[in-house]
Amino acid sequence: MQKKIWLSAPHMGGSEQRYIQEAFDSNWIAPVGANIANFEQDLEIYLGAGHVAALNSGTAAIHLGLILLGVQAGDTVICQSMTFVASVNPILYQGATPIFIDSEPETWNLCPIALEEAIVASIGKGKKPKAIVAVHLYGVPYKIDEVRNIAKKYSIPILEDSAEALGSSYRGQKCGTFGDVGIFSFNGSKIVTTSGGGAVVTHSGKLKEKAIFLATQAKDDAPYYQHSEIGYNYRLSNICAGIGRGQMEVLENHIVLRRKMHAFYVALFNDIEGVTVFTVPNSNYFANYWLTTILVNPLETNGITNEDLRLAFQEENIESRPLWKPMHLQPVFHNYPYYGATMAETLFNKGLCLPSSSNLTEEDCIAIASVVLKLFKK
Repeated sequence: MQKKIWLSAPHMGGSEQRYIQEAFDSNWIAPVGANIANFEQDLEIYLGAGHVAALNSGTAAIHLGLILLGVQAGDTVICQSMTFVASVNPILYQGATPIFIDSEPETWNLCPIALEEAIVASIGKGKKPKAIVAVHLYGVPYKIDEVRNIAKKYSIPILEDSAEALGSSYRGQKCGTFGDVGIFSFNGSKIVTTSGGGAVVTHSGKLKEKAIFLATQAKDDAPYYQHSEIGYNYRLSNICAGIGRGQMEVLENHIVLRRKMHAFYVALFNDIEGVTVFTVPNSNYFANYWLTTILVNPLETNGITNEDLRLAFQEENIESRPLWKPMHLQPVFHNYPYYGATMAETLFNKGLCLPSSSNLTEEDCIAIASVVLKLFKK
């Protein structure tokens, strides 16, 4: 059988082991050490704005981000429905209630029309939302200007979920720096990885210090263990941060390679009627194309569906997967409010994520193309 072709595999650059060895040599095998500070600095320099606190997951970053924005039990938080569950779970951790919002067709992200409808309806019920969780889906920036204008109009802060968007930008500004708080994920499938990890991005050093304080069990400044607030064990380890330092050295190259895979799929599906490759709407948007995704319209493909393609890939040991199932359609969240139409549901029903690793070979691409051309009889 052909070797496994993964959807999004880790891709090491070479320096990771050196930074890990430095952690061993210094005996900082803990969530403290030089690699953490240097990784944070690398990210801050790359982003060109903000203060970064390195954490052990993107989920932890969202959780602390909500806390930094003042979200508490009984609050409501608006959240994009088309996303991974980690965008939502921390809202529940805080005892708050999520309000789900449909996608719009250009970026597949937060629909500004449905967003404002939800805000107005919530205010009409006497409960203005405490925050907005906006996601850059698959590395494509959301409608930054429209969402920010609405948030500003109603004085609601934005938690910018850039888990999938390190290296993406809008009008030349890096994703992760648009929200009142931003977050990244560095788990094994992301464009760069620390094996497991994340980061929260703030606009002040004071908020960064607060995030680190909360991430290290909220220990008061005392010679003994004293705690005046609830804290968490969320800090990134010095070893994992060493991996991150090595990964930052190859980030730009990984972006080039991910975008090259996107171009490969655009060319592959160019003559296949009924299949469209998800692409940014205009030149203001720059996507890292963490995952390349497509929509398959069976009315134009002689009945071939996204599931048919997924199964055809699976037979050849090639991993693909459906788009995120919208949160408002998840059993665990079905009782929570939802605003919008059926865009997110349509995307889920027709969409497929394609193998997009930055270390795919020419042989891998030939195998992928062979499955596609055979299924669509090209």
